[in-house]
Amino acid sequence: MKLKILFTIILTLNVAISQAQNLLSKKQITEDIEFLTKTLNEKSSYVYLNEYDFNTDFENYLKTLSDSTRLENFGMFITNTLAKIGDRHSSLSGIRGYDLKESLFLPFIYAPLNDRVVVLNKNQNKELEILNPKFPYLKKIDGIDINNFLQKTRPEDIKAPQETYFTYAVRDIRDIEKNYILLNKTLSKEIELTLSDSTFNNDTILTVKPINKSQRQRPWDERFEVDFFRVKDEDYNKPVIIEKLFKIKEKIAYIKIPEMVNKDEAPLLFDKVNSFMQSIQNDSEALIIDVRANSGGTRDLLYEFSKYLIHPDSIYVVNATKQRGPLPLPEDYKKSLNNRFLYTLYELDDEEQKKATEFLKNFKPIYELDENKYSEYYFGLLNGKKLGKTTFHYNKPVYILANEKTFSAASVFVSAFKDLPNIKIAGVTTDGSSGNSEWVDLPNSKLFGKISTMVSFQKNGEILDGYGTEPDIKIERDLNQVLWLSDTQLEKLKELILTQEEKTTHNNGYK
Repeated sequence: MKLKILFTIILTLNVAISQAQNLLSKKQITEDIEFLTKTLNEKSSYVYLNEYDFNTDFENYLKTLSDSTRLENFGMFITNTLAKIGDRHSSLSGIRGYDLKESLFLPFIYAPLNDRVVVLNKNQNKELEILNPKFPYLKKIDGIDINNFLQKTRPEDIKAPQETYFTYAVRDIRDIEKNYILLNKTLSKEIELTLSDSTFNNDTILTVKPINKSQRQRPWDERFEVDFFRVKDEDYNKPVIIEKLFKIKEKIAYIKIPEMVNKDEAPLLFDKVNSFMQSIQNDSEALIIDVRANSGGTRDLLYEFSKYLIHPDSIYVVNATKQRGPLPLPEDYKKSLNNRFLYTLYELDDEEQKKATEFLKNFKPIYELDENKYSEYYFGLLNGKKLGKTTFHYNKPVYILANEKTFSAASVFVSAFKDLPNIKIAGVTTDGSSGNSEWVDLPNSKLFGKISTMVSFQKNGEILDGYGTEPDIKIERDLNQVLWLSDTQLEKLKELILTQEEKTTHNNGYK
């Protein structure tokens, strides 16, 4: 009996301590906001560019504070506020260090199909299937139009490209307790799902009960994405993993790049890229490089492929950036930019300087940056004379297949090759981002996250963050791809390539 009482006392104390640790005083929050304000004003590269002034939101928030605030409430506020700045590294990485303690979820799986939400389940064989084939689409949740619902439940991605936002918001429909917190609604014991047919005119109501964490299903992802979920960067140095990434069929060479890995971490992968490119020199009529759902890493693979894709007599400016920081830039800043293959005009040779100067004459950036806060331009160039001394130029059609989860260095990869000879971008708009980000830790709440310090422009003058890179050939997923029955985007691209080859052969024969 005494042990039972002692256990109850200890449990009560632990709960009290836990609750106390989750509470922040008004003074603590004020100090954290002052620290973050100073950091943003000194380091953030994207702050104020889209005319959003975070100071107003900070001031209004401080006016509403009570004596104590829960950590998760402060975390949500900071997450939502930083997202409005438009810094995708800050947004997608998110502010960490707090937990909403979600315990209730919607049953089923929710997948994006163009601009609609399809509701899925798994059959006895663990295969994906449409929950209600007659009414496959989700139209409303508790009477809330699904588009209105989605627009409010992924605030961290509010400045993401449209396709990116939609995909992430749809995956998160399952997390109903979190969503209702964001909607400021009380979660009831039963939830009405309005399902609709293909016309969106005929509906049926399905009433469901929220389920616990152990019963929930995994959010929907692409089949090709799931295949590499548990693969770490260093695993791309293992032959058993590497061999899955390279194929050639019907004279179409195919390379899958799930991550933009560092050359030092995966030298065998880079060796395979080189040996495969050599092997397809005469055996292929086209090449597909697949960077869908690639979340980024380093730019090493961009320059490795450039050895083959850039003509030895060509020089292209493919990226222009400016670094936020103390001026003149300290050496560690310069080194960080050089590690991304970015150089000032005076670090380039004579031919490269000429190209960069010509580039600037026609370059129209969407933002004119304050010269007192940002460095001079640092250029990303692809110089065929330096890249391909010991290789050959692959002068056949190249297609880079990307999607809305192609992020960071992978989105730079897509942007850099966009509009270059023989190269086409296929798929959908990327989740562009390139920020040379730094970690920031708040002193009291211990919340932490990334803040970009570099503004990265594409060749057309748009930044990567929030815009992404649009494809030359738009290919969206279809229901078969959603259900993991096929990789329709890849298949359609191959069909297009083969059709183009047939036309070329026919025309050449005719002549």
